[in-house]
Amino acid sequence: MTRILHVLDHSIPLHSGYTFRTLSILREQRKLGWETFHLTTPKHTAPSEAEETVDGWHFYRTLVSPVERKSLPGLGELRMMKQIEARLQDVAERVKPDLLHAHSPVLNAIPALRVGKRLGIPVVYEVRAFWEDAAVDHGSTAEGSARYRLTRWLETRALRGADHVFTICEGLRTDIVARGIPSARVTVIPNAVDIESFDTGGVADLSLKAELGLTNKTVIGFIGSFYAYEGLDLLLDALPRMLTLLPDVRVLLVGGGPQDDALKAQARALGVSDKVIFTGRVPHAQVQRYYDLIDVLAYPRHSMRLTELVTPLKPLEAMAQGRLLVASDVGGHKELIRHRETGLLFKAGSAESLAQTIVDLVQSKDEWPRLRAAGRRFVEAERNWTASIANYRQPYQSVLDAQTEATRAA
Repeated sequence: MTRILHVLDHSIPLHSGYTFRTLSILREQRKLGWETFHLTTPKHTAPSEAEETVDGWHFYRTLVSPVERKSLPGLGELRMMKQIEARLQDVAERVKPDLLHAHSPVLNAIPALRVGKRLGIPVVYEVRAFWEDAAVDHGSTAEGSARYRLTRWLETRALRGADHVFTICEGLRTDIVARGIPSARVTVIPNAVDIESFDTGGVADLSLKAELGLTNKTVIGFIGSFYAYEGLDLLLDALPRMLTLLPDVRVLLVGGGPQDDALKAQARALGVSDKVIFTGRVPHAQVQRYYDLIDVLAYPRHSMRLTELVTPLKPLEAMAQGRLLVASDVGGHKELIRHRETGLLFKAGSAESLAQTIVDLVQSKDEWPRLRAAGRRFVEAERNWTASIANYRQPYQSVLDAQTEATRAA
């Protein structure tokens, strides 16, 4: 039985697209007969012990004190990598894995490569997004800055050092190969859904609808984290245009994040505060109730390297539920959404295009059943986790075979 030690940025009980993808990977790998072990880094901020079990999954944690978390830029990352390396070596010596599988960011990959070399364990690296591009969106650096170039160099170094590279989409794969990584050493494990977890035809909770002031309204919604790259500011900019043609339209924003205050201020400045409902974060078990209130899901991501290269998970979840969706035509969306077949795409960055696309969709209700059914068929046939995770098999085996040959030769 192949034993795999996964090195993860964070995990459940925290909820994010990162943790949901991780759980899907682990579940399907277990089905394939592999034994998985799981280590999280100091960026897992939920209160925890050195080891804990969450929903039946056992995690090794890398614990640091609150004082240790505070540091100057750069020094904090170096300290974190040393902490991860020490904890990873300890766990690897205990569980004796056949393979180290480091997941983004590169802060996890560098320690894994060091420990792998020291213990003679092959290392694979899975890129879900590039750390330097995420830093640009968070405002901690600018594209082309010295820090950006240094981080990109570190990322490329990790890619070259790994025995194999996995990534989540063709956009990222193209970028990785362009850095000089042989294409045969890069495999896409595409984002997918657990189709059995999603039902179509959910019925709106009328009491919740009334509580939020959405009775007899057309609801345009977004459920998730409020990051700048998600483009929710564009959705608010488009709302006054939509209201001129669809007076009963309302925007429902479920979640929270760094842009929360800015979005509320923007709604006030536009004079549409009474047309935008901010629910705040809701318990995961309640999320489906809010999905069932929404007529059209909006994914208005801005165009930047992160969104052009990376495919998100949420549009797939929407299609799995047979939902209507409108999304910007960034590369990450175009890799998932077939315009006017499984959803509608609009010109990224254009509030006018977004508004008109939503108006056209709302006024074409005869098209709704076809769009909903096509989206569901797409994820059933092409984006299910069983098919996606099966793509690990051949690369894993090649890496392990190469390790066996190297050991024999030594």
